[in-house]
Amino acid sequence: MSTFDVYDTTMRDGAQQEGINLSVADKLTIARHLDDLGVTHVEGGWPGANPNDTEFFARARSELDLRNATLAAFGSTRKAGTTAASDPQVQALLDAQTSVVTLVAKSHVGHVERALRTTREENLAMIADTVAHLREHGRTVMVDAEHFFDGYLLDRDYAMDCVAAAQDAGAEVVALCDTNGGMLPGQVHEAVADVLAATGARLGIHCHNDTGCAVANSMAAVDAGATHVQGTINGYGERTGNADLITVLANLQLKRGMDLVEPYRLQDATRIAHAVSEVTNYPPFSRQPYVGAGAFAHKAGLHASAIKVDPDLYQHIEPKDVGNDMRMLVSDMAGRATVELKGREIGVDLSEDEPALRRVLARVKELEQRGYTFDAADAGFELLLRREVGGSVPDYAQVESWRVMTDVRGSDAAALSEATVKMHAGGQRVVATGEGNGPVNALDHALRQALGVVYPEIEQLELVDYRVRILDAAHGTDAVTRVLIETSDGTTSWTTIGVAANIVEASWEALLDGIVYGLSRAGIPAR
Repeated sequence: MSTFDVYDTTMRDGAQQEGINLSVADKLTIARHLDDLGVTHVEGGWPGANPNDTEFFARARSELDLRNATLAAFGSTRKAGTTAASDPQVQALLDAQTSVVTLVAKSHVGHVERALRTTREENLAMIADTVAHLREHGRTVMVDAEHFFDGYLLDRDYAMDCVAAAQDAGAEVVALCDTNGGMLPGQVHEAVADVLAATGARLGIHCHNDTGCAVANSMAAVDAGATHVQGTINGYGERTGNADLITVLANLQLKRGMDLVEPYRLQDATRIAHAVSEVTNYPPFSRQPYVGAGAFAHKAGLHASAIKVDPDLYQHIEPKDVGNDMRMLVSDMAGRATVELKGREIGVDLSEDEPALRRVLARVKELEQRGYTFDAADAGFELLLRREVGGSVPDYAQVESWRVMTDVRGSDAAALSEATVKMHAGGQRVVATGEGNGPVNALDHALRQALGVVYPEIEQLELVDYRVRILDAAHGTDAVTRVLIETSDGTTSWTTIGVAANIVEASWEALLDGIVYGLSRAGIPAR
C-alpha cells in the first residue's frame, strides 16, 4: 500500500532505552536490516544534536544503499523568538541531506507554556514556519505532535490547532504521539477519528508502552483512519519502550490483510529481530510476539496431542510466515505426544517404537522430579533421547576423575581455582590441569586441555552463558542446585543442564554435555 507508511525509529527513539548505546557502525548495520524488512522509512537520528548522529548522516550518503526505505532526519521546530532560517538546528536538518525530515512539535498547552516557556500563538508559528522553511528547500516534512493525546484531553481545540498548523504549512503526515504512554485503545481510537473528521489531515500514530498497550493503541489508530504507524524493532525505547514495529506490521499484514511488505520480507522478521538484538547487545525476549523463541513453543501434553493432529489447533498463524518455527518443550507436563513430536523435531522417529517412547517419557519425568528442566535445555534433552534410543551419541571419552581446589593466599589476595581432569580418550590416558577465576572456569580450562589433545575441534566451542538456580532454598547452603550452560560454536548456541547438591558437580555435568553435544553436532566421530 503506497499510501501507508511503516516508519521505524529504532535508531533514535529506540536508542533511548537504558543500556543501549549505538555507534555509527551499529546504526548503519541496523538501517540495512530495516531495509531488508521492507519498512518505508528509517529514522536515522537527530543531526546536530550530537556528533554521532551528524556523522551517521554524513556516512549514510556514501555507505547506505537503501532499496526499500527512505532515510529520515529527526529534529525540532525552531526556537521561540527566532526564525527557521536562522536556527542552527533547523539548518542541521537540511545539512543531513535527507529527502524526509520529521519534526517534533509541542501540541500540549502545558508543555508549550511551562516547558517551552512561550505562548500558544508563538508555538503555532514555530510549527508553521519550520515546516514551510523545510518545504521551500524541497524536503518532505512529517510532524510528530508530541504529547498529543494528553494535550487533547486537556485542551482539545489547541491540540487541533497544532495539527492544522502543520497541515496548512505543508506537512505530509502529522503523527499523533502518546508520549507518556498512558492511553488505552478506546481513547486513541476516539481521538484519532475526531482529529481526522475535524482537520482532514493525513494522520500517523506513535505510541509508548507504559500501559502495555502500545501495539493495541497503534492498531486502534489505524482502525480509526491513521495511515502512518511508527515503532521500534523489538519494542526498544525509553521507560517501558515503544510499540514493537514487527508486531504491528505482522498484525496489519497477517490479521488485517494489508499488503505492506512482500511476504518473503515478513518471513525474514525473526532473523532481523535477532540480528538487531545482536547489534544492540540487548538479549532477545523469548516471549516476544511472532519472533520470540517461545512464540510457538508448546509445553502442555494436551497441546501436544492436539498439535500432533493439526498444528493450527494451538497456533494462530503458520510460524514460517514470520520466519519462526514451532518448538516442543519437554517437561514434567509432557505426554507421549510431546516426546514423540520433540523427537521428530530433532530427527528421531519414535512413532513406531512404543517401548522406547515409554522409556524416554519415564526418564524425563524421573529427572524432572530431581530438578531437571528440559524446556530450557533442548540440547540436554536431545542427548538424553539419543542415549536412550540406540546410543547414537559418540563416546568421546571416559572420565576417570576430576577435582577442583580454590586457594586464597593472604587477606587481600584474589581466590584462585585449580582443576585437574583425568580421562581416557583416543586410546590414551590424559591428565590436564587448568586454572581459572572460579571453579567452573578452571574446570572448563582443564576439560578443554584434556579433550583438546584428541579433539582439536573443541577450540571452536565457547561457553557463553552460565545460570544457576537454587531449587529448595529452604535448605540454605545444602540446597539442590540447577545449572544451565549455554555453549556456542560461533554460529549457533545450545543449552545443557546439570543438577546436584554440589554446584560444582552440577556445573561439570552441564559443561561436559555442552562439549559432547557440540562435537556430536559437528559430526566429529569418537577417536
